Amino acid sequence: MSVQKPARRLTAPDIAKRKGGEPIVSLTAYHAHTAGFLDAHVDFLLVGDSLGMVMHGYETTVPVPLELMIMHGQAVVRGSSHALIVVDMPFGSYEESPEIAFRNAARILKETGCGAVKLEGGKRMGETIRYLTERGIPVMAHIGLTPQAVNVTGGFKTQGRERAQWEAIEEDAAAIADAGAFAVVLEGMAELLAARITKQINIPTIGIGASAECDGQILVLEDMLGLSPRVPKFVKEFAQIGSAIEDAVKAYADEVKTRKFPAEEHTYGMRDDASKATKKTKMTGS
Repeated sequence: MSVQKPARRLTAPDIAKRKGGEPIVSLTAYHAHTAGFLDAHVDFLLVGDSLGMVMHGYETTVPVPLELMIMHGQAVVRGSSHALIVVDMPFGSYEESPEIAFRNAARILKETGCGAVKLEGGKRMGETIRYLTERGIPVMAHIGLTPQAVNVTGGFKTQGRERAQWEAIEEDAAAIADAGAFAVVLEGMAELLAARITKQINIPTIGIGASAECDGQILVLEDMLGLSPRVPKFVKEFAQIGSAIEDAVKAYADEVKTRKFPAEEHTYGMRDDASKATKKTKMTGS
């Protein structure tokens, strides 16, 4: 009798090998149950620090603590079995030194069971990326629009729409690839520049607002499901789950107020009454 082995979870090297091949599919995930819905259809799930804004009401990702990322990372790992799980390193957990970055990244991997971490920044993070990868921690990089730098940039601003910006961003891409990152997220980037970088570097580019020229795509799940009140231009809403939820909640509220819910089929009777009815049926033979 043969025993079927469970499917192997994808790894960072699996994603790296997809450079120039079939487009890589990714979404964010923050819970076990949504991870379960997404797992079979994506190559990696990103536990993004965007959860601070989407789930916890922060105005930016800056306030998100490491412990929150670990808690959500654990949930997504538990809810999935196929996709590579990548967890964002939050602001303040990796910038100070490669050694501190390693300590926090190692904690993320050990406590969540994820397969990689992601950090923001280009060539300034090259030393840190190299330090982590040489010590067994796969790193996904993130350049272009970097949300953790919102206080420096003055907002969520598209990058590369002026050719004068290109050289610095191309240098960032080359630096993180040379440092050993297995992939890089290009966020909020002009199409021509994203296409150029994708051709220049030997690791997969994952676009979010960076066009179909990238090696793969990622979106925030809540944005593409129509759950977010405002979404960037680059988001396509593939469903309107928000309005469906509101309709369902309104119907529930109406039935509670009119005492239609809970109905008899949603309530529990007494065990004593049930046993008496059974006994009576046996005695009468009916």
